[in-house]
Amino acid sequence: MGKKVTIDHELCVGDAICVDIAPDVFEMGDDGLAHVKEGMECAGDRDDVQEAAEQCPGGAILIEDSDEC
Repeated sequence: MGKKVTIDHELCVGDAICVDIAPDVFEMGDDGLAHVKEGMECAGDRDDVQEAAEQCPGGAILIEDSDEC
């Protein structure tokens, strides 16, 4: 079992801190909100992704156990 990372777009404030911390996992979308890059959904166990979740001012980055990862 791994860790899946997702973003709750209701909580995202679009400040891009996650992109600064983990640019290979997160990107800013045309909607002005952060998104998990395609294929990076199972990067939740990485230290930089966990740091991004801790630093996210909106608390929008969710890291959960997943059988998919």
